[in-house]
Amino acid sequence: MKAARSLAAALALAAPVAASAAWEGPIFDAHLHYNVEAVERFPVGTVMELFAKNGVKAILANSRPNDGTRALFEAARKAPRSGFAVVPFIRVYRDRADYGTWHANPDIAAMIEDEHRRGYYRGVGEFHLFGRDAAHPVVKRIVDFAVAKGLVLHAHCDEEALEILFSHNPKARVIWAHTGFSTPLARLEELLARYPQLWGELSYRGDVAADGGLSREWKAFFTKHPRRFLLGSDTWVNERWQSYPATMGGYRKWLGELPPDVAARIAWKNGAELFGLE
Repeated sequence: MKAARSLAAALALAAPVAASAAWEGPIFDAHLHYNVEAVERFPVGTVMELFAKNGVKAILANSRPNDGTRALFEAARKAPRSGFAVVPFIRVYRDRADYGTWHANPDIAAMIEDEHRRGYYRGVGEFHLFGRDAAHPVVKRIVDFAVAKGLVLHAHCDEEALEILFSHNPKARVIWAHTGFSTPLARLEELLARYPQLWGELSYRGDVAADGGLSREWKAFFTKHPRRFLLGSDTWVNERWQSYPATMGGYRKWLGELPPDVAARIAWKNGAELFGLE
């Protein structure tokens, strides 16, 4: 009898573990660029079809310059029955020359304020910002403007710049692009506790999935903080558009390993609630 039980236990341990089914619900892509380099190669109709094929029901759109974002927003507005939503953000870059200088250029702040007059923008970014550059008065002007107008900031930044953004105005709401890339979970725990209006966006966060599956540490972290994370594609170059199905498929794979309510939050509900989508 004892030998039989031992054999049964051994067989159970040796049996293959059933793979989790991929997440099949809607996705909010909270980090999408439609830059000038992409517009000719991937026309609006093509990218709209791409979203539909991959179950992406909403995007946080920004572009260099802002023309691409406006084109996506207008396309969605002309097809309201599709149920697809474009959440438009104002990019701080008019061209590549602005990348290293925008944070100290009053003309950028004026451009943001002028662009906002179109009446439909929901945020500012994605912008790149590091260290003490975030302390510049132009950055504070932009943060204060965002808070006054109810706009969300989308920051690709290091920890020092992140904390300076909140020091400019504690009412700021910030999506942290790439969740710091490699910031340790213990440090993320501190930052999420200190800044309740901080959300982590997960593109290029390579430690989330280990060997194609969700890491044990991140599974526990997502389960503890289900309301604080968003997904993103970060189509900053055309190669990212080409690999869009693989990016979304990768997300769906590890989302399927989470409790369904947690997966639904990260995939869709957090972004939908942040921007008032149904």
